Amino acid sequence: MGARIGIIGAGQVGAAAGYLLSAMPGISDIVLVDTNPARAAGEAADIAHAAAFGTSARVVEGSYADLAGAAVVVITAGASLQPGQTRLQLLHQNLHIMDGILAQVLKAAPDTVLLFATNPVDVMPAIAVQRFGVAPGRAIGTGCTLDSIRFRDRLAQHLDVAPASIHAYVLGEHGDSSVVHWSNALIAGMPVLEFAVQRGRPIDAALQQQMEHDVRTAAYRIKAGKGVSNFGIGGCIARLVKAMVEDESSIHPVSTFMPQLLGVANTCVSLPHVISSRGASAPLMPQLDAAETVALRASAATLAAVIDDGLKALG
Repeated sequence: MGARIGIIGAGQVGAAAGYLLSAMPGISDIVLVDTNPARAAGEAADIAHAAAFGTSARVVEGSYADLAGAAVVVITAGASLQPGQTRLQLLHQNLHIMDGILAQVLKAAPDTVLLFATNPVDVMPAIAVQRFGVAPGRAIGTGCTLDSIRFRDRLAQHLDVAPASIHAYVLGEHGDSSVVHWSNALIAGMPVLEFAVQRGRPIDAALQQQMEHDVRTAAYRIKAGKGVSNFGIGGCIARLVKAMVEDESSIHPVSTFMPQLLGVANTCVSLPHVISSRGASAPLMPQLDAAETVALRASAATLAAVIDDGLKALG
């Protein structure tokens, strides 16, 4: 028997994730839950028909009760980011939605791993931990996993190498205060800036700034062009679920609740974690230069304030 995966929210992000997961080995059932059952049923049928061209999981529309026994429940439901709106501005709009969802998910599947893709994605794991008592390792935000892939892809385009050959992370908030971790970005066992010189494609300070801007604003540009960013985050969700279903113990920069980070209490930012069937390990602190340390502390402080505000708003 394979794993059962729940997806809350059958919009474009949930559907993209469901489609990618439907053909993944080790998954036997995918349950789509949405406030619009007809939408969920339609997406489930469409995904199932596409997946049937290969070895497919069973994809169905269901209720919260059908999440019983789910190894992972992915939460994508909530209001979407609008042009000109920041992820943090979505907070109050999505907090009350999330509060109701978590109560029902945890009633049906109290031992599941929660994977959050709803924005602001770094706040939602803290709500699960602080308000519902979920263990930090079982409340995971996709965080900067997608940002890190965007960073690697941007470097790969400039350096003409495969993104998989690049070891580089974005840390902190999945948003405007993210920290692009240049100081320990590696290719071929050497710092990426040194590799770039050897490759004959140097990266000067101006290009570094442009790359950082491109990474931080990627979602805004995508949404301005097509109205939604769904395939990138769908791929991110599928990759993290794969790490859990296959018990990989692979490393990914996700966000989990932290009682303390760099002197900031009760925050939730992305750092590398070991991802396995148990969820996320304790966060791992990479080596940072002085400027990155200051930036990560500021990012953590920004999110700590937002988390506190959110908890107060929920009463």
